[in-house]
Amino acid sequence: MRASGAYEGKYAAAVAGYRVGPDYIEAHRAFVAVGADEHGGRVLGFYSLVLAPPELDLLFVADDVQGRGIGRLLVAHMQSEARAAGLDRVKVVSHLPAQDFYHRTGAVRTGTALANPPAVPWDRPEFEFRIPPE
Repeated sequence: MRASGAYEGKYAAAVAGYRVGPDYIEAHRAFVAVGADEHGGRVLGFYSLVLAPPELDLLFVADDVQGRGIGRLLVAHMQSEARAAGLDRVKVVSHLPAQDFYHRTGAVRTGTALANPPAVPWDRPEFEFRIPPE
Protein backbone atom coordinates (compact mmCIF):
# COMPACT_ATOMS: atom_id res chain seq x y z
CA MET A 1 0.00 0.00 0.00
CA ARG A 2 2.74 2.47 0.93
CA ALA A 3 4.68 1.43 -2.19
CA SER A 4 1.81 2.52 -4.44
CA GLY A 5 2.72 5.24 -6.92
CA ALA A 6 -0.72 6.74 -6.26
CA TYR A 7 0.45 7.67 -2.75
CA GLU A 8 3.71 9.40 -3.59
CA GLY A 9 4.50 13.03 -2.92
CA LYS A 10 1.65 15.05 -1.44
CA TYR A 11 -0.52 11.93 -1.09
CA ALA A 12 1.97 10.02 1.09
CA ALA A 13 0.52 11.42 4.33
CA ALA A 14 -2.81 9.68 3.66
CA VAL A 15 -1.30 6.21 4.22
CA ALA A 16 1.71 7.07 6.40
CA GLY A 17 0.07 5.86 9.63
CA TYR A 18 -2.19 3.23 8.09
CA ARG A 19 -1.34 -0.35 8.98
CA VAL A 20 -2.95 -3.51 7.68
CA GLY A 21 -1.87 -5.95 10.34
CA PRO A 22 -3.42 -8.77 12.35
CA ASP A 23 -5.78 -6.47 14.29
CA TYR A 24 -7.08 -4.87 11.09
CA ILE A 25 -7.53 -8.23 9.35
CA GLU A 26 -9.35 -9.66 12.38
CA ALA A 27 -11.78 -6.73 12.44
CA HIS A 28 -12.42 -6.49 8.67
CA ARG A 29 -12.97 -8.78 5.73
CA ALA A 30 -9.68 -8.59 3.84
CA PHE A 31 -9.01 -10.44 0.57
CA VAL A 32 -5.80 -10.81 -1.43
CA ALA A 33 -5.07 -11.42 -5.13
CA VAL A 34 -2.01 -13.63 -5.33
CA GLY A 35 -0.03 -14.07 -8.51
CA ALA A 36 0.78 -17.32 -10.23
CA ASP A 37 3.17 -18.13 -13.05
CA GLU A 38 5.77 -15.36 -13.39
CA HIS A 39 4.49 -13.66 -10.20
CA GLY A 40 5.17 -16.76 -8.10
CA GLY A 41 2.79 -16.28 -5.17
CA ARG A 42 3.41 -12.54 -4.83
CA VAL A 43 0.58 -10.35 -3.50
CA LEU A 44 -0.69 -8.41 -6.53
CA GLY A 45 -3.54 -6.60 -4.83
CA PHE A 46 -5.99 -6.63 -1.96
CA TYR A 47 -9.15 -5.06 -0.66
CA SER A 48 -11.01 -4.75 2.60
CA LEU A 49 -14.78 -4.80 2.99
CA VAL A 50 -16.30 -3.29 6.12
CA LEU A 51 -19.81 -4.63 6.72
CA ALA A 52 -21.19 -2.03 9.14
CA PRO A 53 -21.52 0.53 7.80
CA PRO A 54 -20.88 -1.03 4.36
CA GLU A 55 -17.68 0.40 2.89
CA LEU A 56 -14.85 -0.63 0.63
CA ASP A 57 -12.11 0.58 2.95
CA LEU A 58 -9.05 -0.27 0.89
CA LEU A 59 -8.37 -1.51 -2.62
CA PHE A 60 -4.86 -1.61 -3.99
CA VAL A 61 -3.21 -3.22 -7.01
CA ALA A 62 0.57 -3.26 -7.33
CA ASP A 63 1.76 -0.58 -9.76
CA ASP A 64 3.55 -3.00 -12.09
CA VAL A 65 0.44 -5.16 -12.69
CA GLN A 66 -2.17 -2.43 -13.05
CA GLY A 67 -4.14 -2.55 -16.29
CA ARG A 68 -4.33 -6.36 -16.30
CA GLY A 69 -7.84 -6.67 -14.82
CA ILE A 70 -6.82 -7.46 -11.24
CA GLY A 71 -8.68 -4.43 -9.88
CA ARG A 72 -11.82 -5.43 -11.78
CA LEU A 73 -11.55 -8.96 -10.37
CA LEU A 74 -11.19 -7.58 -6.85
CA VAL A 75 -14.26 -5.35 -7.34
CA ALA A 76 -16.28 -8.29 -8.68
CA HIS A 77 -15.20 -10.38 -5.69
CA MET A 78 -16.13 -7.55 -3.31
CA GLN A 79 -19.58 -7.32 -4.90
CA SER A 80 -20.05 -11.06 -4.49
CA GLU A 81 -18.99 -10.90 -0.83
CA ALA A 82 -21.28 -7.90 -0.23
CA ARG A 83 -24.21 -9.72 -1.83
CA ALA A 84 -23.54 -12.83 0.28
CA ALA A 85 -23.53 -10.61 3.40
CA GLY A 86 -26.93 -9.20 2.42
CA LEU A 87 -25.67 -5.73 1.50
CA ASP A 88 -27.35 -3.72 -1.24
CA ARG A 89 -24.80 -0.87 -1.34
CA VAL A 90 -21.12 -0.38 -0.56
CA LYS A 91 -19.65 3.10 -0.12
CA VAL A 92 -16.18 4.08 -1.34
CA VAL A 93 -14.30 7.23 -0.38
CA SER A 94 -11.95 7.40 -3.33
CA HIS A 95 -8.39 8.55 -3.54
CA LEU A 96 -8.32 11.25 -6.23
CA PRO A 97 -6.17 9.26 -8.71
CA ALA A 98 -8.53 6.24 -8.35
CA GLN A 99 -11.84 7.96 -9.09
CA ASP A 100 -11.83 7.06 -12.80
CA PHE A 101 -11.22 3.41 -11.91
CA TYR A 102 -14.24 3.32 -9.60
CA HIS A 103 -16.40 4.99 -12.21
CA ARG A 104 -15.27 2.48 -14.88
CA THR A 105 -16.06 -0.44 -12.57
CA GLY A 106 -19.64 0.67 -12.04
CA ALA A 107 -19.55 2.83 -8.92
CA VAL A 108 -21.83 5.87 -8.92
CA ARG A 109 -20.64 9.23 -7.57
CA THR A 110 -22.75 10.16 -4.53
CA GLY A 111 -20.94 13.10 -2.96
CA THR A 112 -17.73 14.44 -1.50
CA ALA A 113 -15.87 13.54 1.67
CA LEU A 114 -14.45 16.74 3.08
CA ALA A 115 -10.77 17.13 3.90
CA ASN A 116 -9.53 15.69 7.19
CA PRO A 117 -6.19 17.43 7.90
CA PRO A 118 -3.41 16.77 8.55
CA ALA A 119 -3.40 13.29 6.96
CA VAL A 120 -5.88 14.08 4.18
CA PRO A 121 -5.93 17.84 3.48
CA TRP A 122 -8.04 17.54 0.31
CA ASP A 123 -11.65 16.69 -0.47
CA ARG A 124 -12.27 13.22 -1.90
CA PRO A 125 -15.04 11.90 -4.14
CA GLU A 126 -17.51 9.48 -2.60
CA PHE A 127 -18.90 6.63 -4.68
CA GLU A 128 -21.30 3.82 -4.11
CA PHE A 129 -21.45 0.35 -5.60
CA ARG A 130 -25.04 -0.77 -5.83
CA ILE A 131 -25.26 -4.50 -5.22
CA PRO A 132 -28.17 -6.07 -7.10
CA PRO A 133 -29.62 -9.32 -5.78
CA GLU A 134 -28.69 -12.47 -7.70
